[in-house]
Amino acid sequence: MNEVTPGLVTVFGGSGFVGSQVVRALARRGWRVRVAVRRPDRAYDLKPQGDVGQIVAVRCDATRPDDVAAALKGADAAVNLIGILYESGKRSFEVMHVDTSRVIAEACAAAGVDRLVQMSAIGANPEGASDYARTKAQAEMAVRVAKPDAVVVRPSIVFGAGDNFLNQFARMAQFAPALPLIGGGQTKFQPVYVGDVAEAVARAVSLREAAGRTFELGGPAVMTFEDLLKLVLRETYRPSRGLIPLPFPIAKMIGGMAQLSTMVGIPPVLTRDQVVLLETDNVVADSAEGLSALGIEPTGVEAIAASYLWRYRDGGQFASAPVKTTPV
Repeated sequence: MNEVTPGLVTVFGGSGFVGSQVVRALARRGWRVRVAVRRPDRAYDLKPQGDVGQIVAVRCDATRPDDVAAALKGADAAVNLIGILYESGKRSFEVMHVDTSRVIAEACAAAGVDRLVQMSAIGANPEGASDYARTKAQAEMAVRVAKPDAVVVRPSIVFGAGDNFLNQFARMAQFAPALPLIGGGQTKFQPVYVGDVAEAVARAVSLREAAGRTFELGGPAVMTFEDLLKLVLRETYRPSRGLIPLPFPIAKMIGGMAQLSTMVGIPPVLTRDQVVLLETDNVVADSAEGLSALGIEPTGVEAIAASYLWRYRDGGQFASAPVKTTPV
């Protein structure tokens, strides 16, 4: 594969769950990394992940063109990881997905930044019923207008220590008598490891032949929502917890009420839009290029989940696995 010479890359949204791993992956490949975030103090722990001076955090409000232009000054490449899972106040999907992506792409074009990688999501659809999926697709289109050679990466559900999926249901299993099988639990996912996503982004930045292409990132196995909840119960040593079917209409009502918590600054456990997303499978398309096109062997969720879900067991890492009894 033909790699560019590593230079300076600006990573927008580099302090989050996926972003912190992307920063590490880029640093390992020799890039100098400028982490552009609203709160630089939340990115300082990334500095020791590279050589002295290799990783620097700078303040940037990606909705402000002047801030973005300053963050891109002297950069050879850029990565846009900015995204939200739910709307809150002025942080709408339209603003945080579409507007910021357009600002970043146009600034890259104006500054002559050679490489741009845009984080999207499997299921991005300009005509989708979900606001999240629709604005992710609109963001892709806005980026390609300004930077036709931009690389788009679309992961399925991303898992790993700090994820917002397995961790959320593991926390719920600590006190709830049962977990909700939204829509019957048959929605399909292709869980992808955060380390693989980060490496894919780093290679998309570095490989010349990646320019202008779209990669859908999924793990080695397709699993249903029910499969994933059962995995959570198994790894948290709570096999006695049940699974209760929750029809989509009822789940949407619950999500709508739960989202009211954002008015007081509390993240919702579920939103109506997330339920709408669950009405569509979230797997790599048959015709799509994936991790293998970037030379990456995907990591299975079973190989990683136990390494962080143990904290939700009664007794933590010292907990004993439930004894399996043989029916008489």
